[in-house]
Amino acid sequence: MATLKPFADDSASVGIGGLTIENGTDKIALYGNTDLTRDKAGLQQARALKVLVDQIVSTLEAEKNLPDQIAPPDTPDEIANPFA
Repeated sequence: MATLKPFADDSASVGIGGLTIENGTDKIALYGNTDLTRDKAGLQQARALKVLVDQIVSTLEAEKNLPDQIAPPDTPDEIANPFA
Protein backbone atom coordinates (compact mmCIF):
# COMPACT_ATOMS: atom_id res chain seq x y z
CA MET A 1 0.00 0.00 0.00
CA ALA A 2 1.37 3.38 -1.00
CA THR A 3 1.46 6.06 1.65
CA LEU A 4 1.54 9.82 1.67
CA LYS A 5 2.94 12.38 4.06
CA PRO A 6 -0.10 14.35 5.28
CA PHE A 7 -0.22 18.00 4.21
CA ALA A 8 3.21 17.77 2.52
CA ASP A 9 2.10 18.53 -1.05
CA ASP A 10 -0.84 19.15 -3.35
CA SER A 11 -0.35 16.15 -5.62
CA ALA A 12 -0.09 12.83 -3.79
CA SER A 13 -3.06 10.50 -3.55
CA VAL A 14 -3.66 6.94 -2.41
CA GLY A 15 -6.53 4.53 -2.77
CA ILE A 16 -7.99 2.13 -0.25
CA GLY A 17 -10.55 0.00 -2.03
CA GLY A 18 -12.86 2.48 -3.73
CA LEU A 19 -11.87 5.29 -1.36
CA THR A 20 -9.48 7.94 -2.69
CA ILE A 21 -7.43 10.11 -0.35
CA GLU A 22 -5.91 13.22 -1.94
CA ASN A 23 -3.20 15.14 -0.15
CA GLY A 24 -3.14 18.91 0.09
CA THR A 25 -1.12 21.48 1.98
CA ASP A 26 -4.23 22.88 3.69
CA LYS A 27 -6.65 19.94 3.51
CA ILE A 28 -6.90 16.25 2.77
CA ALA A 29 -9.85 15.13 0.66
CA LEU A 30 -11.48 11.73 1.04
CA TYR A 31 -14.03 10.61 -1.51
CA GLY A 32 -15.52 7.50 -3.00
CA ASN A 33 -16.62 4.51 -1.01
CA THR A 34 -15.37 1.17 0.10
CA ASP A 35 -16.77 -1.73 2.06
CA LEU A 36 -14.75 -2.92 5.01
CA THR A 37 -15.78 -6.54 4.77
CA ARG A 38 -15.60 -9.02 7.62
CA ASP A 39 -12.67 -10.94 6.15
CA LYS A 40 -8.90 -10.66 5.72
CA ALA A 41 -9.25 -8.21 2.83
CA GLY A 42 -11.51 -5.98 4.96
CA LEU A 43 -9.05 -6.16 7.84
CA GLN A 44 -6.20 -5.14 5.54
CA GLN A 45 -8.17 -2.15 4.23
CA ALA A 46 -9.24 -1.13 7.75
CA ARG A 47 -5.63 -1.23 8.95
CA ALA A 48 -4.46 0.85 5.97
CA LEU A 49 -7.16 3.43 6.67
CA LYS A 50 -6.27 3.51 10.37
CA VAL A 51 -2.57 4.04 9.63
CA LEU A 52 -3.39 6.94 7.34
CA VAL A 53 -5.84 8.57 9.79
CA ASP A 54 -3.34 8.13 12.63
CA GLN A 55 -0.69 9.91 10.52
CA ILE A 56 -3.09 12.77 9.78
CA VAL A 57 -3.99 13.14 13.48
CA SER A 58 -0.31 13.06 14.52
CA THR A 59 0.56 15.73 11.96
CA LEU A 60 -2.28 17.98 13.14
CA GLU A 61 -1.43 17.46 16.82
CA ALA A 62 2.19 18.42 16.15
CA GLU A 63 1.14 21.84 14.78
CA LYS A 64 1.92 24.45 17.40
CA ASN A 65 -0.20 27.24 15.88
CA LEU A 66 -3.10 25.28 14.46
CA PRO A 67 -5.88 27.75 13.55
CA ASP A 68 -9.46 27.22 14.70
CA GLN A 69 -10.52 27.00 11.06
CA ILE A 70 -8.92 27.72 7.70
CA ALA A 71 -10.46 30.30 5.40
CA PRO A 72 -12.68 28.95 2.62
CA PRO A 73 -11.24 29.08 -0.89
CA ASP A 74 -11.75 32.28 -2.88
CA THR A 75 -14.81 32.28 -5.11
CA PRO A 76 -13.70 32.60 -8.73
CA ASP A 77 -14.70 35.75 -10.56
CA GLU A 78 -17.54 35.34 -13.05
CA ILE A 79 -16.92 36.50 -16.58
CA ALA A 80 -19.41 37.06 -19.37
CA ASN A 81 -19.88 34.12 -21.72
CA PRO A 82 -18.33 35.21 -25.04
CA PHE A 83 -20.50 32.70 -26.92
CA ALA A 84 -23.86 33.87 -25.53
